Amino acid sequence: MMTNLFSVFDPSAIFNLSLNWLSALTFILVATPIFWTIPNKILILFNSALNKLHGEFKTLLGPEAFPGSSIMFIGLFFMVMVNNFLGLFPYIFTASSHLLFTLALSLPLWVSFMMFGWVNHTKHMFAHLVPQSTPGALMPFMVLIETISNVIRPGTLAVRLMANMVAGHLLMTLLGNQTALASNFILVGLIFTQILLLTLESAVAMIQAYVFAVLSTLYASEITSH
Repeated sequence: MMTNLFSVFDPSAIFNLSLNWLSALTFILVATPIFWTIPNKILILFNSALNKLHGEFKTLLGPEAFPGSSIMFIGLFFMVMVNNFLGLFPYIFTASSHLLFTLALSLPLWVSFMMFGWVNHTKHMFAHLVPQSTPGALMPFMVLIETISNVIRPGTLAVRLMANMVAGHLLMTLLGNQTALASNFILVGLIFTQILLLTLESAVAMIQAYVFAVLSTLYASEITSH
């Protein structure tokens, strides 16, 4: 039963090619506003969201961040959000529900932040391992705890996004499987519940993309702000 339930997240293959992974690149279609001669409502909404995110990420990164650093996190936000939304449509593969996709985003970011910090701001990175006003007897334990918390950051970032995507889709799949044996009265309730869950999942898709981008921005700000 559990194998059949989780099989909805399995990428199907045609001619030994997992073509549905190409859905992860669909975000490129919304990232080309220069090809529009006349701005439409979608483009205006896209530009307003881009400007809002740029101002917020720039504030989180701080004044010592490199110019244009927020553009990377804005692109990360839109990429994750588009993939989350695509998974809500029928017969479209949800790439963000797989650890392979989420870890491929979080791990390179974390490794690049750590390499940059330890090479350019070594003393600052050592100072982060021991919080201020820490008693001398607790310093070795705090170094161990802070090291573990830094090491597991890419894993928690990836698992958080994957788990939230899987949980909502599993619940919708479970309710959808009950429609075949349900009576008319129960069927109406199931459809209404599915609509509410779809609305909730739409909000979760946006929130999780925002959380993923904001946490990545905060991890970068810890390296650059000193």
